Amino acid sequence: MSASGRMSCASCHDQAFGHGSPFDTPVAMGGPNLDQPGVRNPPALGYLRFNTSFGFAADGTPTGGFFWDGRAATLQDQAREPFLNPIEMANPDTAAVVAKLAAAPYAAQFRQVFGDAILNTPDVAFDRMTFALQRYQQEDSDFAAFSSKYDAFLAGRATLTAQELNGLALFNRGDKGNCAGCHVSTKPANAPGPLFTDFTYDNLGVPRNMAIPANADSSYWDGGLCGSKRPDLATRTDLCGAFKVPSLRNVALRKHFFHNGAFSSLEDVVRFYVRRDTDPQLWYPVDAQGNVTSYNDLPAALRGNVNTTEVPYNRRPGEQPALSDSEVADLVAFLRTLSDGYTP
Repeated sequence: MSASGRMSCASCHDQAFGHGSPFDTPVAMGGPNLDQPGVRNPPALGYLRFNTSFGFAADGTPTGGFFWDGRAATLQDQAREPFLNPIEMANPDTAAVVAKLAAAPYAAQFRQVFGDAILNTPDVAFDRMTFALQRYQQEDSDFAAFSSKYDAFLAGRATLTAQELNGLALFNRGDKGNCAGCHVSTKPANAPGPLFTDFTYDNLGVPRNMAIPANADSSYWDGGLCGSKRPDLATRTDLCGAFKVPSLRNVALRKHFFHNGAFSSLEDVVRFYVRRDTDPQLWYPVDAQGNVTSYNDLPAALRGNVNTTEVPYNRRPGEQPALSDSEVADLVAFLRTLSDGYTP
C-alpha cells in the first residue's frame, strides 16, 4: 500500500515489539525509495483502543489524542496520515492508495464488506479502509491482550519474585520512582486491567538525539504539542516540548524509548529519570564554557517548561537520586513483567 511497495503499517508497528518499531535506528526510513528518514520514533499501538480524542481536563491538563502530539482524534484519523505522508508511505493521493487496494489479493473481501462499487469512489473507499484499520486495532485481542506476568499475578495465577515486587513498590511510591503518577497502575473504569498510562502529556527534557538526521540542523527542534503538526496549539508555548505519556505495557519489547528514541536501554531510561537533574553531565553536552546544557532539545527560552517539580525530577546537581542502582534494577525487573504472552 506504499509508494515503495515495501512498507506496510506493520513495518513500523511490529507485533513482536508490542506493535512498536522494530528498527535499529530511532526513526524509520520511508518515501518512494525508503531513503527518507522520519523525525520521531514510531509509537507503539497497543492498548490505544482505550484512549480518547484530545482535549483539556478541567484543570487544564492536555489529555488524549493519537500520535506523540495527540493531533489525531481517533485511531482512524491516525491510520490516514502515513499513507499520504511523503516520508512514510508517500502515496500522492487517496486515489493512488485505493488503486493499490483494488489490486490487492483481499480486494474481493473488501468489496464484500463495503459493497461491490466501493472501489469506484476513492475518497469513500479510503475512508472505509482506514475505518477497517481502526476496527482491527479495536477488536483484535493482539492489540490489548492483558496476558503479561503482571496480569497473571493480579489474577492469582503467578507469583512475582522479590525483586519484581520491590520494583512494583518503587514504581508506585510517590517518594521513589513515582512512575504511577503518569503510568497509572490501577485499573480504569473502561478497561479490564491497568493501562500504565493516563494518556496525558509531559515535558521530560529528553536529550537531543543526533542520530535523527533532522537534528543536524541546529535550528530544528520538535515542539511536540506546540509543534508544526499542531497549528491549533502554536501559541501555547507553555506546552512546547510536551509529548504523550505512552502505555508501559510491552515496554521491555521496545528498541528505542521516548519520542525521539534517545535511549535504547530500559535501564538507561529509568536511570535518566532519576539522575537527570542530580547528574546532568551524564545526559547532556557541555557548551564552549564547559557548562552542561540541560534539556538541550528545546530552545533555551522554553527549557523552563521541563517538569522539575515532581518526584523524581525535583533534585539538584549533587543530590542523591530518588533510586539507587539496585533499585533501578528492581524497577526494571518489574517493568519486564508487563510484556504480553506470559505462560505460567
